[in-house]
Amino acid sequence: MRLFKFRDGILTLVAAATLFTAGCAQRAYYVAPPPPPPGPSPLVAEAEQNGFRAGADAGARDAYNGYGYAPKRDRAFHETPGYDPRFGPFGPYQGYFRGAYLRGYQQGFYRR
Repeated sequence: MRLFKFRDGILTLVAAATLFTAGCAQRAYYVAPPPPPPGPSPLVAEAEQNGFRAGADAGARDAYNGYGYAPKRDRAFHETPGYDPRFGPFGPYQGYFRGAYLRGYQQGFYRR
């Protein structure tokens, strides 16, 4: 009877060792990180650049000449120059241009 218990213990030990080594044989699973988010589209980049520059120039000019703060008075705000149809539709360009224009005007007017 004692021999049976010894064999039972050895079988348990062998089974545990087999499971342990079988679990270690798996390869690690690596996943590549997601790509970085894309930058602004050419339409947005062009509109932001053109609008901010036009707004900063107009704001600085109005402050220098002693005019009041009126960013929507300038012709560039309404005409939104610099649009290129190759980049996309005019509506989004106009929106991004005007937003950047207002930020640029404020910076140019208050010399920040």
